[in-house]
Amino acid sequence: MDHARRPFVGGNWKMNLTLQSAGELARRVGEGAASAGGVDAAVFPAFVHLETARRELADSGVSLGGQDVHFETAGAYTGEVSGAMLLDLGASWALAGHSERRHVIGESDELVGQKVEGALKAGLGVVLCVGETIDQREAGQTDAVNERQLREGLRLALQENVAAGSLETRLVIAYEPVWAIGSGKTATPEDAQLAHESLRATLGDLIGADDAQRVRIVYGGSMKPDNAGELMSQRDIDGGLVGGASLKADDFLSICRSAAATMTGAA
Repeated sequence: MDHARRPFVGGNWKMNLTLQSAGELARRVGEGAASAGGVDAAVFPAFVHLETARRELADSGVSLGGQDVHFETAGAYTGEVSGAMLLDLGASWALAGHSERRHVIGESDELVGQKVEGALKAGLGVVLCVGETIDQREAGQTDAVNERQLREGLRLALQENVAAGSLETRLVIAYEPVWAIGSGKTATPEDAQLAHESLRATLGDLIGADDAQRVRIVYGGSMKPDNAGELMSQRDIDGGLVGGASLKADDFLSICRSAAATMTGAA
């Protein structure tokens, strides 16, 4: 991790937990957050748990985010949640393009780009997720897939100039190899670094090399306490988007501490 970039660790709770257990998890994460100073930590509960998590995380320094966001500000979009609604609940981030939205729900690159633009325009920060499937990886298409998803994900936002001058603080790129999510498999630190390095080069082509060096790119493929430090010691890996491990406060906080340690060279 480049020490000039502040680590970002996000916990994606997906479609898990009850109102009670979500509140308890948020409380424990909030209480332990001080042990990982110097890290931007955020949790992404289900929409129905956002208010409970907001109350428990008050004054903890842990940010709140939505697992998805609609690109329109309001309207006849049954079941959808707008950026304004997320902000109203105290959220400051939204995920866009998570692999499960792309490959299970069927969201296109174009739709993901609309969501990125809409969320940024609403005033949210965005975690833009990109990554290849196992078939694409085995066909040698990792970099091509990541580049396409990154370019399409940011095209509208850059075209409309809604993110000018703010990407350093309002954009996080999450590289999530689809084949590693929930499978127990993890890209080697070296493989992950190569993918992150390629993404940063593409970002440099889009916004300039200097600005690209300030944007955080995090790893989102089965990061756990026992591999987090090694992954985040790589030069272009600036934190993690954590799935299963974020459902246990101790595991999530351990990953946050590993991220903090990379800033001091202790990892």
